[in-house]
Formats: sequence, structure tokens, C-alpha cells
Amino acid sequence: MQIIENPNRDSWSDILKRPTQTVDDIEGVVSEVFEDIQQNGDKAIQEYTERFDKVVLEDNLVSTEEIEEAVSKIPQNLKDAIKNAKQNIEVFHAAQKTSKVAIETVNGVQCWQEKRAIESVGLYIPGGTAPLFSTVLMLAAPAQIAGCNEIVLCSPPNKEGKLAAEILYAAKLCGVTKIFKVGGIQAIAALTFGTETIPKVYKIFGPGNQFVTVAKQLATKYGVAIDMPAGPSELLVVADESANASYIASDLLSQAEHGIDSQVIFVSTSKELIKNVSEEVNAQIAVLPRRDIAEKAIANSKSIFVEDDKTALDLINQYGPEHFIICSKSEDFYVEGIRNAGSVFIGNYTPESAGDYASGTNHTLPTNGFTKAYSGVNLDSFLKSMTFQKISKEGILNIGETIELMAEAEGLQAHKNAVSIRLKDLK
Repeated sequence: MQIIENPNRDSWSDILKRPTQTVDDIEGVVSEVFEDIQQNGDKAIQEYTERFDKVVLEDNLVSTEEIEEAVSKIPQNLKDAIKNAKQNIEVFHAAQKTSKVAIETVNGVQCWQEKRAIESVGLYIPGGTAPLFSTVLMLAAPAQIAGCNEIVLCSPPNKEGKLAAEILYAAKLCGVTKIFKVGGIQAIAALTFGTETIPKVYKIFGPGNQFVTVAKQLATKYGVAIDMPAGPSELLVVADESANASYIASDLLSQAEHGIDSQVIFVSTSKELIKNVSEEVNAQIAVLPRRDIAEKAIANSKSIFVEDDKTALDLINQYGPEHFIICSKSEDFYVEGIRNAGSVFIGNYTPESAGDYASGTNHTLPTNGFTKAYSGVNLDSFLKSMTFQKISKEGILNIGETIELMAEAEGLQAHKNAVSIRLKDLK
């Protein structure tokens, strides 16, 4: 990791730049795939699967037999762990339910808000070097709680033309209605337009690489909603001399092993701690099975020394990390002052991997600075808020003149007439 001491504020943007390509670099490729799938459907899907995943599939749909076979292969202790994680995720997300909001704004004017589930949702589950079955729990469990009728899952097949058994088990556990062996840009395009076999959905969820992220953003041009821009993973840790260097190194590496375009940032008010963490990173990375990936990610990462907590917090809020770990005596200062972060982990015994798997919070979070405007996935992500109103004779008499005056001032005579014709009958 590159070590930077007391960087000038004017240089923060350059120092904190993500190691990702711009949308302009990727959008051309994504648009070509979208156009092809929009025109050629499953035929184009098959061609892209052969090209990118190196496998020829006669059928993208995962059968009931495949699911049952996968379930039988999973050790019972892992099944129990997945069930335990699912339960915690369900408890946290079920607690997010809100009741109907109803109010009489003025005598005779009743207004209320209720939530309705999005009928059809698509879940994208990354495969590649690490099939993320935990993401199935994070997306399908709240979708099920919300009451979504159709939950469609897409994930890239392996070289044998199959999905990881754990993905299929988690999908079955969470009530996924259809599972397809399709990955990358082509999966997002299929969920956007629909094909002969893959249904079009109303909203697409899930993280992915840079190409998947841009594909999701392109999907919005065709009337399909997305959860958020969620690309390569990132983590920022802030710590002082009270922190444990080996813990911090393990957290940094837990994100670095996600992919070569992951980014980890360490911010500290202690030069000694930065030195110790650097040594721990070198020691721990040497024995990781995904060492090659972690090393490339670490090469894009930085340790930054600042003089005080206020400077650190300003820098962190400018960066807006996906994951934010606080290991500092000034814990309350950071908890109260953080404005831009996807999910916050507090204290020496709260590793980021707890949120990735089993604490109950959702790990599908905005990246690339989008934490400044987006929330992570939660129960409301799968719901729509609908407003209702009912106005009585007394009510229209009470607000009618207000509506007439405002409509006339805007030059919308038909709007005014819709009220005037009623008031005339009541007076």
C-alpha cells in the first residue's frame, strides 16, 4: 500500500480516485450487447455465454432437478450457517416494515400512504472467481418479505455450465421463482427487455463488475429501475493508536481479495500504526489463496496519515466509502459525523465480513462515491409508496377556492373548472 502523509486538501480527489474505468470507456460495448439482445433474444444470450463464459448451453433455465441435486451436495453445517444468516437478515429487514400513514389535512380531506411490493424483480448474483451466494440472501430474503410476486435470478455459469450449489440452495430457501444461467451485460439486458425464456422485470438488483454497473445504468434508459450503481467493492478503515494492527490488516485484505479493481483505504492519526498495519498486510497476504488478486488490489490502495480526527472525517466524507470501519477512541465523533457511507462497522470486534454474511444488515451497497446520494438495499428497495386521498363535500368546500386560485395563476383553466363545477353544485 502506498503511504501518504498529510496530503493537501486540493490533492484529495486525485489521491482517492477509484481504480475504475469511466462510463465512456465501457458504454459502447454495453450498448452493442443491449441492442443485440433486444433484437435477437435467447440466440444472442447463447452466443455471449459461449464467448464470455466458455460454455454452450441448450437451456438457460435451471431445472428443479438441478436445484435438488445441488442441495444434496451441500454439507449440513454449511446449510445451517446459511439458514442462520438468512434468519438474521430476515429479522433486521422485517423490522423495517412501516405501518400505513393516514392524516386528515383539513376537515373533509383524508390523505394516506401505503406501500405495495414491486411485482417483478431481477436479482443479479456475481459468479466468476467467487460465486456470491450470500448476495442471494441479501436480495431474495427482503424481496420475499416485501411480497414480490416474481423473483428472477441470473448468475453466470461455470465451465461445466452450472451454478454454484450454494447459490441454488440459497435461492430455493428464499423463494426465488426462476433461476437462469446468464451473467454479465447479457443478463442485465435480458432482464431489461425480456427474451423468449427470461422475463422482463420492473427493477434490477445486485452488484457486479464495472460492465454490469454500466449495464444497470443503461437499463434505466429503457424504463427499468435499478437498486443503485454498485460496482467494484471498496473499504475505508479509520483507526488510531488504540486499534489492533492485525485486525485492520485482515479487514483491508478481506475487501482486497474481492477483485483486482477493489480498493481499500486506511486513514490514521498514528504513523506507528500505519507502519504496523503495512507489515501485517504483507504477512497475511502471503498465505491467502487469492493472493494474486489481493496483491493487485492492494497496489491500488493507500494508507493516509492525517494529524487529527476532524481532517480524517472530512477526507472520509469526501471519499464516501461503501464500507466504513471505525477503530478509534473517538468512535462517537465518527459515528455522529459520518455523512457519506454505505454501511458502518464500529469497534475492534466488528469486522466488515460480519455485514457481508450474517449480522443482518444488507451488503448490497453503493460504491464509487454514490453513497453521497444513494442508500444500500433495504426492505423499502422492494416496495413502492402509494398515496391515496378521499375528499368529502365539506373537504372540497374547504380547499376548493385554494385550488381554483392556484390553477388560474398557472393558466390551467381545466384544472380550475374541475373544482368549480363541483363547488357550483354544492353552493
